[in-house]
Amino acid sequence: MEFDLHAILIAFGLTLFAGLSTGIGSAIALLAKRTNTRFLTLSLGFSAGVMIYVSFVEIFQKGRTVLIESHGELTGNWIAVAAFFGGILLIAIIDRFIPTVENPHEIRRVEDMDEEQVKKRKLARMGVMTALAIGIHNFPEGLATFTAALNDPGVGLAIAMAIAIHNIPEGIAVSVPVYYATGSRKKAFWLSFSSGLAEPVGALFGFLVLMPFMSPIVFGVLFALVAGIMVFISLDELLPAAEAYGEHHLSIYGLVAGMAVMAVSLLLFM
Repeated sequence: MEFDLHAILIAFGLTLFAGLSTGIGSAIALLAKRTNTRFLTLSLGFSAGVMIYVSFVEIFQKGRTVLIESHGELTGNWIAVAAFFGGILLIAIIDRFIPTVENPHEIRRVEDMDEEQVKKRKLARMGVMTALAIGIHNFPEGLATFTAALNDPGVGLAIAMAIAIHNIPEGIAVSVPVYYATGSRKKAFWLSFSSGLAEPVGALFGFLVLMPFMSPIVFGVLFALVAGIMVFISLDELLPAAEAYGEHHLSIYGLVAGMAVMAVSLLLFM
């Protein structure tokens, strides 16, 4: 399977945009006095809706179709399902090995900078480990965005927007402890901003390592794998974060709105 340079550049650009949005969260943490929790709740729920809908309706189905065409209905379906749950297992293992206190998906608020009273040494370690944890989490997300955008820029844009929203609270999570550890807003911002570079690195991995071997089975497995990763991120990170930041119903309204917008956009560009 071959892709032209224009499609590859668009895929890289969308992945870079998604990854570096951690800087938005960092700016919120360092400049705002309080977190707009209602807006953040709706946004995170919306992101989850986009990612869940596009994973099941578009990405998984495309991977499954390719695998059925190359391996037959029975074998193709089995490979697709195995790859889907393999993606879930992969991101779950990554999540499992990051301690809770350093996990970038544990909720932080802007106002927590006035509430966290712990030693600077512990905070310094937490800040570095949180940045590392974000990098580990963002690598497969970058691969997912790049893969989807390479096949369909419209779907890639929707996923990039969803992940960008998802990365905003990650930026807050890394900025809060780093700022208190160092006393430097500049260091906190740049460490948070730089941690988002793991996403374009994931895209680069996909381009350099997987592209030379791209075939129908690799493409199909990768798409099913990406669908699993995105569904797990939505259920394990986005929705719990939305609930923790605000009201239960707001997160569900955001979820349904995200699904509806994704459904309409897919129909419009069929």
